[in-house]
Amino acid sequence: MINEIAKMIDHSILHPTFTDADLIKNCEIAKKYNVATVCVKPYHVKMAAEAIKGSDVGVCAVIGFPHGNSTIEIKKAEALQVIMDGAKEVDMVINIGKVLQHDWKYINNELNEINSLVVAGKAILKVIFETDFITGDDDKIMLCQLCNDNNVAYVKTSTGYGFVKNKDGQYNYLGATEHDLILMRKYCKPEIQIKAAGGIRTLDQILKVRELGVTRVGATATETIIEEAGRRYPE
Repeated sequence: MINEIAKMIDHSILHPTFTDADLIKNCEIAKKYNVATVCVKPYHVKMAAEAIKGSDVGVCAVIGFPHGNSTIEIKKAEALQVIMDGAKEVDMVINIGKVLQHDWKYINNELNEINSLVVAGKAILKVIFETDFITGDDDKIMLCQLCNDNNVAYVKTSTGYGFVKNKDGQYNYLGATEHDLILMRKYCKPEIQIKAAGGIRTLDQILKVRELGVTRVGATATETIIEEAGRRYPE
């Protein structure tokens, strides 16, 4: 059971303040607990690949992160670079503004071009919706349908950085919600997997989203989660 939980986790090493030393420290945590991947910034891919060498942990890289505003050509260049540097999984933020203006032709083209490149590089693509910004269910359903059409490997809720400014000037963030995970599982075809990211910090949360059909989570609290799993499910 402990290994099943660990292999659901992409250990996130994405905070803007993280240094190379932070990367190495977190790669050691990822190796210790034998997670699925370390999820890293593009310039850290080579270093992460070296740090996890000889383990059963993979390297996942983000592109167009965190706001999805890069051109398709730049996202393709990023994807090509991170794959060349050792990433086997690529998490891409969709162009949020284009979704909100319902430019579905653009979104379909973005998905097609980047997924084709990623698959040709023997990697897989996870498409980040950023559900704190894209709040309409109809828009999320359309994104699921376009991901179906383009045969992406995963859809993913959030970056962890989709903070929404309220009228009082304070910022709010929800991340992966039960509502969105149920919607994604309902409207994505069965072979497309679901990644929950944003606010997943406990073992109970992982167990809950797994019941909803989630197969991967993004988490920074890996150590806390797996230590709790060890206490709860002693082998």
